[in-house]
Amino acid sequence: MSTRLIAGILIVIVLLLGTLLVARQSGPEVTLSSRDLNGTVALSGAFALYPMSVRWGEEFQKLHPDVKVEVSAGGAGKGMADVLGGLVDIGMVSRGIDKSEIDKGAYPISVTKDAVVGTINSKNPVLKQIRARGITRDTLKAIFINGSIKTWGDVVGWHNITDAIHVYTRSDAAGASDTWAQYLGAKKQDNLKGIGVYGDPGLVAAVQKDPLGIGYNNYIYAFDNDTGKNVSGIVVLPFDVNGNGVVDPGEDLSTKEKTISSIQRGVFPSPPARVEYFVTKGEPTGVTAEFIRWVLTDGQKFDSEVGYIELPKADLDAELKKL
Repeated sequence: MSTRLIAGILIVIVLLLGTLLVARQSGPEVTLSSRDLNGTVALSGAFALYPMSVRWGEEFQKLHPDVKVEVSAGGAGKGMADVLGGLVDIGMVSRGIDKSEIDKGAYPISVTKDAVVGTINSKNPVLKQIRARGITRDTLKAIFINGSIKTWGDVVGWHNITDAIHVYTRSDAAGASDTWAQYLGAKKQDNLKGIGVYGDPGLVAAVQKDPLGIGYNNYIYAFDNDTGKNVSGIVVLPFDVNGNGVVDPGEDLSTKEKTISSIQRGVFPSPPARVEYFVTKGEPTGVTAEFIRWVLTDGQKFDSEVGYIELPKADLDAELKKL
């Protein structure tokens, strides 16, 4: 082979390599999200995040038919234990993440926002007065933490009403319970008094059946998602945030729309308003990372449809940088 021919071949090779390099640098980045994904993403944990995660999973599977998203509820504590134990890809956690959990590999990513609300039975003996006056944090603390307020008459200052307050709380390790306890000035779920009931649906059912009952729920379970009104037999307690003895417009939580508006305006306290997390063990990879990336981008448009609150863009951008 002549020297001139060899030189020509080398020139062609150099030109081809240059073209490929330019194309690699200037062309669109190819990521897993632009391919046909396949595999399974398993989630478990907070009842608070269960409805939203189910919807995200359904929509993601429509885009990627070869991906299966499996979601199960069991409480935030179970979600954290499952993900750290390698049983699932994502733990749904509705509370802050402890440093001890971070040390074990927990990698939290904020995905949406909601709140915990107080609930009473719609046949409560002082319902009319509570709807007019609201209920203060100190009163709730005296019911759930100190146990110093024991009758419904004491709640509204009518000592001739002696019906005992029946307090219900969660029996499972729940982010809602930790959040409610923190709102009332305690640290953990264990500080709450009451009869233990499993899960958000169970706590709703307990208060529905008891005219003297009081509990708390992730608001997604306290409101009918179709009508936006309280679920049958339940009344969401209006907070008297400023302590003036009157339910001001921003303190009215009688519908899901008003509750969300109160949270967005900053009238609703935080806690019990809070951020919800997806937690992985270590930085997520593969199809799990692509699912979370989609949740933080296109998936956010489904938040309001299901009844959750989309995170601010700056927060979403910060979470995306973790992927």
